[in-house]
Amino acid sequence: MSTPKDFAAVLETFPNPAPERDYHIRIVCPEFTSVCPRTGQPDFGTLIFTYVPDRLCVELKSLKLYLQQFRNEGVFYEALTNRILDDLVRVLRPRRMRLLARFRPRGGITTSVLACYPEEKQ
Repeated sequence: MSTPKDFAAVLETFPNPAPERDYHIRIVCPEFTSVCPRTGQPDFGTLIFTYVPDRLCVELKSLKLYLQQFRNEGVFYEALTNRILDDLVRVLRPRRMRLLARFRPRGGITTSVLACYPEEKQ
């Protein structure tokens, strides 16, 4: 198995304009696409990011370019959601971040995956 490409290299940041305050940034990406690793068919979903920045915020065009790299990537929903969260946490070092990935139905089944940093206790 090959090592995944470093898609995060395209992510850009800018300084948090209010680092003294905890505030939430919510980003919704309703046109996310990837590929099912078993069938090769496209997967469609909505990604909802919510984070409390520390020193850095993500620049949105770079986030769009980052996410577009998954269009031809064969990956399971669970691995995808965790990989994206890990990449963003590595680049941004937020105080908190959640990624809710909601995928459209396939075969009559819908799937949502929630990944959190730091890990939330249930």
